[in-house]
Order: sequence, then C-alpha cells, then structure tokens
Amino acid sequence: MDIQIATLCDFAADYNGKLVISGTFDTLAARQLPVVHPSCSLALRFCFTPEDSGRHKLSINIINEDGEALDPKNMPIEPEFEVQLPPGVPFLTRNVILNLQGLQFPKGGIYSVDLGCDGELLMRLPLRIVQVQAQPQGEPVA
Repeated sequence: MDIQIATLCDFAADYNGKLVISGTFDTLAARQLPVVHPSCSLALRFCFTPEDSGRHKLSINIINEDGEALDPKNMPIEPEFEVQLPPGVPFLTRNVILNLQGLQFPKGGIYSVDLGCDGELLMRLPLRIVQVQAQPQGEPVA
C-alpha cells in the first residue's frame, strides 16, 4: 500500500477516479486563538498492489505537539476497508476524501495529521497554526 497523495486543502473531489484538489495548505494564520477552521478536506490517493489484498483498518488522527488528539471524542477516525484487485491487474488506485468541519485549535504551534493503516504509521502531515497581528490600513504587509 502506497500513499501517492496526502494533503490538507480547501476543497477536494473525486471525478470518475480523478482526484481534484484546490487550495493545498500547511499553515493557518489566525488573528486570535483559539481558532476554529470552518471547513477543509483531507485528500488521499492510495495505490494498492495484489500484496495488499484483504481487510484493512485506516487510522486518521490530528494531534498536537504533545501527541494528544485534537478532538479525543471523535479521533482517531478508523474506517475499515477491503482491497480486492481483479485478476491480472497490477495495481489499483483509490481516492479518499475526508471533509473536516469545525476543527478547533486551542493554541498556536505544530500539529500533525497522522495517517496509519493496520496499526502502522504511514505518514505524518505537519500543520502549523500561527497567530498574526492585524495590519493598520494602508501599510504594506511584509
């Protein structure tokens, strides 16, 4: 199992097997903390080979710098799925899109989106939350 694409973005969709991604990001800037990010998507594209056939358990968790879940009541998200390749097919790709709404970040710092399968960490996406000051009108932003 190979993760070909994993990104946080403003919007993602699957159109007939094509993964459409808009607005990839790794930093959120907020004027005040805590901050709630109203809506984003986690876009994933997996590539499976015959060796991956069988039942698997995906794990998606957003954690803070201390390794604690951002939302312990709802994370990790752990869907199960079955991989079956037709005979003679060397690989199969699948897109997974998770729409995330109302993510609340209590403080600035580095967070991570951890992606795992069957108890093994496959990938860690960093997400930085920074507090910025409002610029006075008319002054250029450096």
